[in-house]
This record gives sequence, structure tokens and C-alpha cells, in this order.
Amino acid sequence: MIDLSSPKVMGIINVTPDSFFEGSRKGAVHEILQTAEKMLEEGATFLDVGGYSSRPGATDILLNEELDRVIDPIKAIIDRFPKAIISIDTFRSEVARAAIDAGASVINDISAGHLDKMMLSVVAELGVPYVAMHMKGTPQNMKELTKYDDLLHEVMNYFSSVIHDCNQLGIKDVIIDPGFGFAKTAEQSFDLLNKLDHFHHLDRPLLVGVSRKSMIYRTLNSTAEEALNGTSVLNTVALLKGAQILRVHDVKEAVEAIKLVNELS
Repeated sequence: MIDLSSPKVMGIINVTPDSFFEGSRKGAVHEILQTAEKMLEEGATFLDVGGYSSRPGATDILLNEELDRVIDPIKAIIDRFPKAIISIDTFRSEVARAAIDAGASVINDISAGHLDKMMLSVVAELGVPYVAMHMKGTPQNMKELTKYDDLLHEVMNYFSSVIHDCNQLGIKDVIIDPGFGFAKTAEQSFDLLNKLDHFHHLDRPLLVGVSRKSMIYRTLNSTAEEALNGTSVLNTVALLKGAQILRVHDVKEAVEAIKLVNELS
């Protein structure tokens, strides 16, 4: 049980060779453990381990390759830090099941069950919290799927449907993620961020993941490596609009943003 009355931080651990932010790519187990230790010391509540790069146009890898990337690191983190709360960042139910068996305790699905029709039933069977994100298409084609008649309305309806399906299966702990940058232009992502408080009508915890994304660095004409300050600014906006979990590459700065925003109340 995690108390979200004060927002929490989810640290990103990418076990991939091609994530959009080069500084987040981790391969060797000792690198992963160093990153996990640093994030936990800096105040991360969750560690989000992912082996499938979901950046626009990313290579689609096979199931076994994703499993090979994530299972040993999850086991290593749990062995070194037994109380760590690990989420597995995957849209594949088989990877989710194997990760939970290895010690993870949360499933973070960029497709909210739309890319693997078995995902929701597996989440229900395992009885773990579920992060459902909004996306259209796949990481390979989502850049071409940014047309909406009414973005907020469509995303809200999407989540209403997902929450209904989860309720039908007895999945109680559902966290929603608007999916900034996923099948959305930078302008659309800023529009959603500006309207973030509308998502509270869904009565589910709200996760925001804008860390070092192109909506920041392209707007500032910089790079992902230079986007930490912009990330902190948008994380602060998200907190002021009620975000309860920040998914970030840089834990210390996110924790500081939470502490400062908490002082306002």
C-alpha cells in the first residue's frame, strides 16, 4: 500500500540500447544496480524497469529478447534491495508475468492492454497494481496517428473504457498515464498537460511522464541531454495540477520539486 496523498517518484531504468535519452541506457547488471541504489537513496518510491524501447520508430524486438533484458536485472535489484518496489514497463503479458515472478510488483503498460489482449486478464490473475497509458497504434507507427477531433474527450473516453474493463475483471489498483508524446504532437501534449486536472474526474491516481521528452527539448531547441531544467518546470506544472506519480530519469530533482510544491499547501 502506497500513500499517494503526497506525490511519489518513479525512477526510469532502461535496459535497452536505443532509448531516446542516451544517459538512461543501462546494460550491465552492475550499472543497473548502481542506478537503482542512487535512485532509491534520492527518494524514488518505484523503479520502472523496461527492456523494450518505446520511442517513436523504435525497433520491434522479439519476446525472448525483451525477457532476456529485464528478468535478470529485476532479480538482481530485488536481491540487493529486497524492499524495492519494481514496476515492469511492458505491453506483453508474458513479460509482465515473468517479471512479477522475478520480484516486480507493478505492471506499467504503454498500451493499456490494446497490444496484448491477454494483459488485463493476467493483471487480474496476478492481483498487482496496473499503470494504463494512452497511446494509439504502436511505437513504430504512432507518429502518424496524431489526428483527433477532440483530444481530451477521446483520451478521457479511452480511459473510461479501460477502467470499465478493469473493473469487470476485478482489477482495483489502476493508475492512469495520459501518454505524453505517444501518438501526440508537442502541441497536443502541452494541451493535455494544461488540462491535466480534468483527469481527476476518473477518480484514479495520475502518473505523468514528461522526463526529457521531445516536447521539451524541441520546444527549447536543445537536446534530451539538456532537458533537465525543462523537465523540472513541467513536472512542477503537473504537480500543481494534481499529478500523484512523476516518472523520471532524474529522481533528486523530481523529489525536490515535490517538496517545494508541498510547501504551497
